[in-house]
Amino acid sequence: MARHSDGIVEFLNVLPSIVRQRIEDNGVHGLIEVVLDYGRPAEARFVDRVERFPDIMVGEHDMEFVSKQLGEFGTDNRAGIERTLHRISAIRNRHHKIVGLTCRVGRALEGTIDIIDDIVRSGQSILILGKPGVGKTTKLREVARVLADEVMKRVVIVDTSNEIAGDGDVPHPGIGFARRMQVRIAEEQYKIMIEAVENHMPEVIIIDEIGNEAEAHAARTIAERGVQLIGTAHGQTLENLMLNPSLADLIGGIQAVTLSDAEAQRRGTQKTVLERKAPPTFDVVIELLDYDRLAVHHNVQKTVDMILRGVPPRPEIRVRTGQGEVEVVQEEQTADLADPAFNQRFPALARASRAKLNHPDGPVAPKEVEIARPPESTVVVKIFPYGIARTRLERAIREKRAPAIVTSDIEGADAVMAIRSTYQNKPRKIKEMAGKNVRTVVVRSNTFANIASALEELIKNPGDAGSPQQLKMDEKALAEVQAGIDTVLASNKPFELAPQSATVRKAQFQIIESRRLASEAVGEDPNRRVRILPVKMA
Repeated sequence: MARHSDGIVEFLNVLPSIVRQRIEDNGVHGLIEVVLDYGRPAEARFVDRVERFPDIMVGEHDMEFVSKQLGEFGTDNRAGIERTLHRISAIRNRHHKIVGLTCRVGRALEGTIDIIDDIVRSGQSILILGKPGVGKTTKLREVARVLADEVMKRVVIVDTSNEIAGDGDVPHPGIGFARRMQVRIAEEQYKIMIEAVENHMPEVIIIDEIGNEAEAHAARTIAERGVQLIGTAHGQTLENLMLNPSLADLIGGIQAVTLSDAEAQRRGTQKTVLERKAPPTFDVVIELLDYDRLAVHHNVQKTVDMILRGVPPRPEIRVRTGQGEVEVVQEEQTADLADPAFNQRFPALARASRAKLNHPDGPVAPKEVEIARPPESTVVVKIFPYGIARTRLERAIREKRAPAIVTSDIEGADAVMAIRSTYQNKPRKIKEMAGKNVRTVVVRSNTFANIASALEELIKNPGDAGSPQQLKMDEKALAEVQAGIDTVLASNKPFELAPQSATVRKAQFQIIESRRLASEAVGEDPNRRVRILPVKMA
């Protein structure tokens, strides 16, 4: 990787002399930031360690010295050193006096986006997610240089805190020939975004930290005008973004849709479900897992639709090896789903075709990813989820490597996994939906632990799934527990039920608990049974 002049001398010159001398004695290689808090020891943070200087207590004069070297802080309490990428952020007390400073070292590195070079040059709009410190801004800076200098596009950077192109009127050479628009007040970033596309005819707009609804709306306006948009946002994963009401518009927005009775019955869900509202602003979402490892969602529209239907995403995972080579260690796999796929029947899952990584030096051979599959002779149980979280059931099947799949077709299902509250109110409804007797496992609550436990019980005897004899026995046992509860409430005396299997006993315990009565298991198998106690639970 090529490195521009990092301006480390200019950075050290704004620090108090005693702090600067101590850092120079320890070496500046790998220095990330220097922390100065009033009344506390100075601290220097490196890539691999933290150095604290107990003998250097930060005083008021230290704060004043640094502030005078920088000039004015902006409304976002940030300041920079002209013609460098360094950033100084202030912490103020209630009287607006500076009592803390975070002095971060900024560096421009060439070659940091080789891991996503093919995506950047594709012309697609890209959203980068990740926690602080994993290199989002560094990658944005290099993206601007590559697109402006190598792809020869008209690139405009909306630089709110002067973090991408540095402080001062002349941009840092790390952005190449990209143009930079500064933002006077952070709250007006969305206005500068619109101004950039209206006044300067860009082919690419780069934005750091899209953080509120107004900026998300401005980003959509830009994308709808055919401009390639590359930005970062708060959040570590695509799912985090979907749960953020201010930023959900970046991936199309989420809205509640009321289904017809027939559709809700077929899905086994409530009548109100969540659907994507509009096409996503960004075509690709990249999650930075760490500096040299990331996850890529190549089709945001399809991925969001699948998540809303309960199918967890399986993005492409790319890493940079110790030798500096880019390797795909996990291929993206998504289900087949027609676009936009609103209110359509969920088809059988199918493995996606192998993705090719277009690298400047030719295709990179991805590493094979082994996926646990049941043996050919294993009986695969098709489970219809009735009122439970499909994503959690899918996760339980994956983690336990269970010989089972989730189906949306109850008529072809071997078993039903139902939430207790739904099944208890209408126990015959499942039989009417399926048109046949089908084995049913009742889950007490919609937690992963309960669903995983029910899955284990279900796959113990897959041959019994759908057995009419088994179903009749279960219905008789559940009817008996209802009668037993009535007897206990009327007589205020314990009542023992007939011996049953562990699965049936668990369902009986759940029903008893729902009536706020205590219960216990007595006896040994095969005569182990449930005893209902006339004790009210708290």
